[in-house]
Formats: sequence, C-alpha cells, structure tokens
Amino acid sequence: MSVEIYTKLIFLVGLSFTSFGLLAYTRIPRTFSNKLFGLLSISFALWSFSWFFMLVYAQNDSVALFWARTLNFGAVWIPIFYSHWLLSLLGLQTRRRVLIICGYSISLIFSLFAFTPFFIKGVHPIFFFPVWPDPGILYIWFIGIAYIGVVGAAIVLIVHKFSGLSRSERYLMLYVLIGSVLGFGGGATNFFAMYNLSIITPTGLFLGALGVLVAPYFFAYSALRYGLMNVKIIFTEAFAAILVLIFVARSLTSETNADLAINILTLASATVFVYLLVKSVMREVEQREKIESLATELSFANTELKKLDAAKSEFISIAGHQLRTPLTVIKGYTSMVLEGSFGKIPDSIKEALNRVLISSGALAKLVTDLLDLSRIESGKIRYEFKEVNMEAIVYGVMRELEETAKVKNIPLIYKNENAADPRLIGDFDKLHEVVINIVDNAIKYSDHGSVELVLRKSGSGENPRLALSVKDNGIGVKPEDIPKLFGKFVRSEDAKKIRPDGMGLGLYLAKRIVEDHKGRIKVESPGLGRGSIFTVEFPAL
Repeated sequence: MSVEIYTKLIFLVGLSFTSFGLLAYTRIPRTFSNKLFGLLSISFALWSFSWFFMLVYAQNDSVALFWARTLNFGAVWIPIFYSHWLLSLLGLQTRRRVLIICGYSISLIFSLFAFTPFFIKGVHPIFFFPVWPDPGILYIWFIGIAYIGVVGAAIVLIVHKFSGLSRSERYLMLYVLIGSVLGFGGGATNFFAMYNLSIITPTGLFLGALGVLVAPYFFAYSALRYGLMNVKIIFTEAFAAILVLIFVARSLTSETNADLAINILTLASATVFVYLLVKSVMREVEQREKIESLATELSFANTELKKLDAAKSEFISIAGHQLRTPLTVIKGYTSMVLEGSFGKIPDSIKEALNRVLISSGALAKLVTDLLDLSRIESGKIRYEFKEVNMEAIVYGVMRELEETAKVKNIPLIYKNENAADPRLIGDFDKLHEVVINIVDNAIKYSDHGSVELVLRKSGSGENPRLALSVKDNGIGVKPEDIPKLFGKFVRSEDAKKIRPDGMGLGLYLAKRIVEDHKGRIKVESPGLGRGSIFTVEFPAL
C-alpha cells in the first residue's frame, strides 16, 4: 500500500458521505431523522476531506496541523449525530433525552478545544505518511467519553432492545450495526497510529479506510430500505454527485491550461447529462408513486363497493322473499276467480282479472330474477341435477304464457324436428326459467307474426346436443348490440322504448344458468325490425 492509495480511499469516503449528506437535505423528505442523517454525513465528509488535504496539500507542518485539527473538529460531532440518529430511527429520542443532551454537551466542549494544543498538539510522520495527527492531553478523553462512551451506549441500547423490535426494525438496525462496525471500527485504526502503538500496520490503516468507505452505504441502505429515502432517486443522485465531484477534482488538479479546458468541458457535459438523468428518474418515480397512490385509492374504493354490493344483494334477497308470498297469493286467488271457484263472473270483469294475472306474473318473474341474481352473485344458487325432458319444459312454458300471447294476438308454434329423445341432465326449474324468459321476451317485443319454438338434436355417439330455438318477428337486434345483450342490467335503446319497465336481468341470468349446465346461448338477428332467433344448446342424453 502507498500514501496515494490511502488518500484516494479517503477522498472517496468524503465523496460518498457528501453525496448522501446533500441528498438528505434536498431530495429526501425532510423528517427529523433525515436531517440528523445529513448532519452525520457532513461530519464524516469534513473529517474525510480534511484528512485528504492534510496528506496531499500540506506544504509545511503548520498547514498540516490546521487540517489535522479541522478533521478532528469534524470527528468530534460524529458520535453524537450518529447516536441521535439511531435513537430517532426508533422514536427513542424523547425517552433518552438525558443521553442526547450529555452527548451534545460533550461534543461542544471538545469542539472548543479542537483547534488548540490540548486536543491536537502537532503532526508527526508515521510509516510512509509524511504527517499524522499528534494527540494532545484531552484527546484520550475524547476517545473514551465520546467515541467509546456515547457511541457504545447507543449501540448497547439498540442491542438490548433488539429482541423487542419488529421484524422491519430488526433489519433496519442490522444494516446500521454492520455500518457502525465498519465505520467506527475502521476509524479507530487511526487512533492507534496517532499514539504510535505497534499494534497497527499500514495494511491495518488501509483496511480501516476501506471500512469507513463502505459504512455510508450500509447506513444509507438501512434508510432506503425502510422508506426514509427513495431507493432509485438516491442511488441515481449519489452516482450523479460522485461523478460531478470527480470531474471537479480533476479540474482543480489540472496541470496545464489544455487539461483544464478539457476537464471543464467534460465537467459541463457531465453536469448536463447528470441533470437530465436525475430529472428523468425523478419524473419516473413521481409517476410510479401517483400510480401506486391511485391503486391504493382504487383498492379502497373496490373494497367499499364490494361491501355495498354485498349489502345490495342482502337487501334484494330479503325484499324478494317478502314480496314473493303476497304475489303468490294474488296470482292464486286471481286464477281461482277466473276459473269460477267463487262463482260465475261477468266477461267484463274477466278481462280486467286477466290483466291482473298477467301483471302479477310479470312482477313475480321480476322478483324471481332478483332473487336468482342475488344467489348467483353470492354463490348460494343451488341446482338439483337430474334427468329432464326438454319437451315437457317447452309445453309448460307455452301453457304459462298462453294468455300473454293471446292478448297480443301472437300464436305460439312448437316444432320437434328430430328430437325423438329430448332428454338431458339439468335442473328442471332453472331450465324452465331460461325458456320462459326467452319466450316471454319474444312475445313482449313482437307486435305481429308468431313465436316459433323449434327443438332439434344434433351430433351422435358420445357428444349429442339438444338445441331449442325461439324465433320471433319482433324488433330485432342491431349488430353492435348483440355482444352486450347478455350483460347484467343491459338493455338496448330500442328495447327501452318499447318496454321501459324492464331491468335487463333476464338474459344475464339465462346465460349464467345455461353455462352452469355446460351449455351455451346465442342470438341471431338480420337487423332492426326484422326479428331475432335465440338458441340455447345443452349436452343431451
């Protein structure tokens, strides 16, 4: 090792701490802990650069002595800034106020003597170094009280409380303690050389300087990892600051005017590049933080919406059950009156009662749809799968909607093309809901013509399919509306004009039920005003 290598290491120590110190006061949110970290970095930087100037630029012993006292003035404030920073990280600065006050008092007292012979009385050569600080009578007290006492008390306190820290705080302190061992342990090697103790060697001094060089990165990483600084910004700015400082140093050490001009141009170019780089990184980080903030807000809003949706489903379920009973009574008694169970009634009253029966049936269907929606979305819908005759379902639906179709003078026509065995595995009631929904829509949205139901079977062997098509001559569907037709609460504008009272749930529920039966549902239409064909298809027996 040579003096040149050692001085370069010390200079890099100064650059590293300067970079982190400046960042602590500029780009990092100015919390109290960050300010203390900045002060700690500045103290280390003053110590490092003064040591560098003492070894490189001291023309005589008096100049070297000035820099020796300056570096130790910086060293005086390192222990208390370090200890205060440690305590503030864990929120212990209030509870350990006495330790902090004593530490600042001790540092202040020693700083008053830093430029006197009582603290540093001179310089002397050691190994291949031309000068080295020669300690005064107070310096040993500084080592014992401030360096060992204050720093040691802070570290012992953290070690003592380590088991009671949270997991994140343990990682934080682990990085800090590693940096402390490297930084303060490396710095302590200089004390042995100051007192000419044979325990120290040039290699030991080199390793000590290397430890001090690595320490700030452990300190900074401990802060970066737990939110005191932004990782990407600080490393970019640290790189930028070190790069600029290196070019500044090169400019100051230029030997010729030509070298000076080249170094200044390089410095200017590097400064522009660094500025653009840092600005770009900061913009990226700000955008990411905005996105993360929006994502958090959206997550919260989504949680609230889920709660509201659950409350809505619960309300629908309760209201549906409460409405179903009186509707059943209305339909039952109306049907009995029409059948003459309570005596003969005039034909003029029959027409009115037919309308009551139709309207109560429509309302009952709406209640059923709402209950099914609630059950499907809450995962509570239950199917009773068994062998079902699709033709029986069709006949049942036609009987149920017969009066509705007569009112609009629309005949219901059924054709069984080739389904000699129209059986499948399914839930009879749920499949009944699907068919009645499709046929009822065909009647609702038709003013003329007929509604034709066609049952056919396709395929053979292991994959037979049973399909029911419902063809009408109604309003039809626009091509752009077809993909949206099976959505929840979705209705086309043309359908709203004809039937403004619908909710857009029927086809959504039909699609869900069909898919739960491993089937599919589709719609075809030549266009608006030209009718449509709805087809449901299921695996057949």
